Amino acid sequence: MENVVCVIMGGGRGTRLFPLTKDRCKPAVPLAGKYRLVDIPISNCINSGLKDIYILTQFNTRSLHTHISNTYKFDSFGGGKIEIFSAEQTGDGIGNWYEGTADAVRKNLRYLGASPDGLVVILSGDQLYRMDINQLVQHHIDTNAEVTIAAKAIANENISSFGVMRVQNDLSIAEFVEKPKDPNLIAAFTLQGELRKRLKTQNNAAYSLASMGIYIFKMSVLQKALEEDGSDFGKEIIPGLLGKVAMKAYIFEDYWEDIGTVRSFFETNLMLTNLVPEFNFFDANKPIYTQLKTLPAAKINGCNMYRVLVADGAIISDATLRRCVISERSVVGNHSELENVLMFGADHFEDLSCNMAFPHLGIGKNCKIKNSIIDCNARIGDHCILSPENKPLTYDYSNDIYIRDGVLCIGKNAIIENGTIF
Repeated sequence: MENVVCVIMGGGRGTRLFPLTKDRCKPAVPLAGKYRLVDIPISNCINSGLKDIYILTQFNTRSLHTHISNTYKFDSFGGGKIEIFSAEQTGDGIGNWYEGTADAVRKNLRYLGASPDGLVVILSGDQLYRMDINQLVQHHIDTNAEVTIAAKAIANENISSFGVMRVQNDLSIAEFVEKPKDPNLIAAFTLQGELRKRLKTQNNAAYSLASMGIYIFKMSVLQKALEEDGSDFGKEIIPGLLGKVAMKAYIFEDYWEDIGTVRSFFETNLMLTNLVPEFNFFDANKPIYTQLKTLPAAKINGCNMYRVLVADGAIISDATLRRCVISERSVVGNHSELENVLMFGADHFEDLSCNMAFPHLGIGKNCKIKNSIIDCNARIGDHCILSPENKPLTYDYSNDIYIRDGVLCIGKNAIIENGTIF
């Protein structure tokens, strides 16, 4: 569609995804063995024919910038562009750090190039879903909305982590509350009547509509809204516009996961090893794009595997793997056992025949690793036993070993010596 620009939010610190965000921003976190989180919203835009894309970044942006510049290149005939706007210091006082999602857009509004009648689609950089954004845009047009919020029905027991909205039968948004904690307030937002009947979910659980953090604004409305104080869309801008502009909900009923915590990230990746995963990376009609690399095929030497994703360039020898995602250039040594493990692999190959004063890249021989995330370029020696079992849900053991949400995390570039038991 013409006169539609897409803005992907990628500027937060990602503290809930630490230590995965210790050296990278959230959108640059690896996903599913060969992708980055940012590939999801970008691919949704491209598959929808929307190629005017802007990415707003702030913290630990180097790996994201490298990935974007090496991956997405539009030619002059097909048109389109992807531009990255980092927080900057300017001479007119508009610069400095982004103070929230709305403030990030405010400080880059003059660069977006949309006309007052144009539309701005705002997307999150840390979610897994596949959406035809054209349908969202058409819904916005058909309902004569000035602001549209994409909404997902979430069970009330999990709703307190989201912005929650009360919606009329004509999909007008009557009320919006960010991350409600009061059970009585949550109960008041429970879907009833015709809207509840429309859901594909047919169980008897109580559901409410949660904001997906995906918005469409008419450009003139967005400009006026950002003239007011308010640094965050969910906390300030959206509530401030209620009753003042035509605000509608777009109910999305396909798979969607907010990957905001280490636990949700871990479980989402492991879900992809299911026989029929809820999200399909094998959809040839709507592919998820990422950087193309010249790598050899994965090499599997006499292994026992059950529900495992293995990316190009991996070398796995006489190992046992159960429910694992093994990324590019990963190495797993002889007789090691991995269960519920995400392995981010390495940035380069290493000569395994060379003697070194520290372990080689990857996992050594005779290791047992369970319920863990092993970040990029980690070196784990022989005879190591690593698991978060019988340990605190959150724990900082060293600069290389962490536990978050009950998941053991081995940090990027970590060195775990031979015989380590944790």
